[in-house]
Amino acid sequence: MIKKRVTIDVEDDDGAVYHMRVTGNVTRDKVLRMFETMHLADLEAEPEGKTPDTVGGRIWGIINNQYPIGDFTSNDVLEKYEDSYNLPIKLSVVSTYLARFTQRGRIARQKRGRAWSYQTNRRPALT
Repeated sequence: MIKKRVTIDVEDDDGAVYHMRVTGNVTRDKVLRMFETMHLADLEAEPEGKTPDTVGGRIWGIINNQYPIGDFTSNDVLEKYEDSYNLPIKLSVVSTYLARFTQRGRIARQKRGRAWSYQTNRRPALT
């Protein structure tokens, strides 16, 4: 049996090189997850003033700009997204991205009644 292998190498603006490899039973879904993972890891590297061109980037931009402190809900993000970009988006899509940001430690969430409330995780600056 022939082993399949997919390797993706990416270099960022700072010269750091990222390697990602899947070996074995490679499926289309696994390759798409690789690209999604690499894209999510690059969200914080968006230059200031540049409008993000992905849904995840836009949602993160809204969270970062509109809710740097304080709590917000998925409905809050949905309303700001539709107002800011004049594009429709499903609440399930917003909720999925908020769950991913939570898993990656970028935001924290807690249950408030029947809904989740989110807050950005701010790390102290290193001096």
